[in-house]
Amino acid sequence: MATRALVHLPAVLRRGEAFEVRATLQHPMETGYRRDSDGRMLPRDIVRRFEARLGTELVFAADCFPAIAANPYLAFWLRLDEGGTLELRWTGDRGFQHVETVAIALA
Repeated sequence: MATRALVHLPAVLRRGEAFEVRATLQHPMETGYRRDSDGRMLPRDIVRRFEARLGTELVFAADCFPAIAANPYLAFWLRLDEGGTLELRWTGDRGFQHVETVAIALA
């Protein structure tokens, strides 16, 4: 399965004004507690960490746990004085990693 992420920002971002970043990642988030149709335990496969960075500065981070549903959705607020590149990074079990970048231009 190819991983897909959706990132939503307001159309206009103003210097010094708070705005919401919303991100959804296509991921099964298998807890490791379920069994397949043959009764075998399905291996755990969850996104464990989400980080958002503007350049090299960490601006938001969250740790995820097995109780989070498939296709995790995160929303957080930022207030920026400078634009740049916002990097959203999801990391997880079994070497999973997905990165999305969004150019931030402030009005």
